[in-house]
Amino acid sequence: MRRSIRDFQDIPLSLEQISQLLWAGQGITEGFKRAAPSAGATYPLTLYVAVGDKGVTGLSSGVYEYIPRTHSLVVVKKGDFRQRIAAACLNQLFIQEAPVTIVIAAEYEKTTSRYGERGKRYVHMEAGHVGENIYLQAVALELGTVVVGAFQDIDLKQVLDLPEELVPLYVMPVGHPD
Repeated sequence: MRRSIRDFQDIPLSLEQISQLLWAGQGITEGFKRAAPSAGATYPLTLYVAVGDKGVTGLSSGVYEYIPRTHSLVVVKKGDFRQRIAAACLNQLFIQEAPVTIVIAAEYEKTTSRYGERGKRYVHMEAGHVGENIYLQAVALELGTVVVGAFQDIDLKQVLDLPEELVPLYVMPVGHPD
């Protein structure tokens, strides 16, 4: 049932839906282990969610960082940044129509410090696992998403205020399919 969805209805997501999507990507499942495998349990990925105006019932618009240890969100910056994210994604305008966008970012050093340059490959594998988990969870919640890989790294980092060591890998707009 997994499909790439680029047309979204103007319906907000619930906190429960966002919670489940983020948990499926990087949530703690047992002890310190997460929902997606990680080479050597180095966990180099960080999930961010950009929420548009009225994108999530009970949550203000803004960019949030997902904290797996506490299964919580921390505000990075307030405001609706969907248009700027779409612009950073080579003007793929469907991105600004989705109520939320999940961004998967990586800190390569967490894995390359243990595995050398081959660690970059492991980070990319992990990002694929996380992306697919989010895709499948979206389908289970009757939501839609698509992986966007076409974006200007520098522009996206600026929009999201990503720390210098983080590199964006995936952009996943999420919403109710149209």
